[in-house]
Amino acid sequence: MPPSSATTVAVVGGGILGLAIAREILQRRPGVRVQVFEQEDRVGAHQTGHNSGVVHAGIYYRPGSLKAELCTRGRALLRDYCAEHALPYDECGKLVVAVDGSELDRFDALEKTARANGVPGLRRLDGREIAEVEPHAAGVAALHSPHTAITDYVAVCGSLAGEIESSGGEVLLRREVTAARRRAGGIEVSVRHGGWVEQHRVDQLILCAGLQADRLGARIDGDPTPRIVPFRGEYMRVSEAKRELVRGMVYPVPDPRYPFLGVHFTRRVDGSLEVGPNAFLSLSRRHYSRAALTPRDLAATLSWPGFWRFSAEHWRTGLTELRGVLSVRSYMESAQRYVPDIGPADVRRAGLGLRAQALDRDGSLVDDFRIHRSDGITSVRNAPSPAATSSLAIAEYVVDRL
Repeated sequence: MPPSSATTVAVVGGGILGLAIAREILQRRPGVRVQVFEQEDRVGAHQTGHNSGVVHAGIYYRPGSLKAELCTRGRALLRDYCAEHALPYDECGKLVVAVDGSELDRFDALEKTARANGVPGLRRLDGREIAEVEPHAAGVAALHSPHTAITDYVAVCGSLAGEIESSGGEVLLRREVTAARRRAGGIEVSVRHGGWVEQHRVDQLILCAGLQADRLGARIDGDPTPRIVPFRGEYMRVSEAKRELVRGMVYPVPDPRYPFLGVHFTRRVDGSLEVGPNAFLSLSRRHYSRAALTPRDLAATLSWPGFWRFSAEHWRTGLTELRGVLSVRSYMESAQRYVPDIGPADVRRAGLGLRAQALDRDGSLVDDFRIHRSDGITSVRNAPSPAATSSLAIAEYVVDRL
């Protein structure tokens, strides 16, 4: 893609990933025209604006995977970016805690993964040492990651959007990309804006559609796989009287069968303390109330053979998660094992987020990032956590291949 005033790149999606890629293009190739199309009325409206704000250090990801590689690089880039732009970034640290001996095999495997990924400053603690880092946490062993941090990803998005526009790019809100067709000499993109459909001719198209990644990909290149199955994660807000009982973050040892990290305690940059998120099937891809249901979204999930294969294998876990959805007491049962002094009476329901989890036809959860490229169109098909942490590194990865 040689720099030229005639070269136009369109990026679909105004979350942190789409904005990071648009900024990267403009930084490297200032003669290129860049347009970001975002369906909502603001940037960072979906996954970016509804996550826990954690900047991961690389503890969990299979060594050699894209997740492991880009998380390590992305954390350093994001730390420097926040410092340069006076954005909040607090290395409050994380404990991953084994509460009893039954978890030690998984704990030992996790430690090997973290060390293979070069997690900076990682230490293994015994029960006494846990109390030195988090006095109110309980367990027999823990991994301490002192450089795991928190930030405000919506503020990062605002900064990235500002950079794009100051560099001559455009961030176009309330623009829904409905189709794209390869034409001689370029790609024709159809964009719905209000009651009109605009046609834009571009040279390169980059899809960072998150919760709509499969639908948009299918419309453009005919490939509906992997299917996005939305999971919702609910958060609890800890009362002011108890929020100082956790200094940083306290996580469980995750179940290696799932890409979810389990209900955990996380500080926010505003000083609040949250518990969560859990992980349960969402009935909507765009709406965030507890009762939200979008028939089209539910039908897309139920019509996917992979969903039924996944459900047949993991229905017991689903019932456990359902109890937490219905009852605050059940929700806090697992969390209270790690911080016994914070119970159901000390929390209230807060917000919830949606996770775009890709599911293959055989029922397997797609764990690693998936980024496809063909004939001028780059499609990010799966970018779950740690995509926000990795966003600036993913941007480098994508632009390297344009």
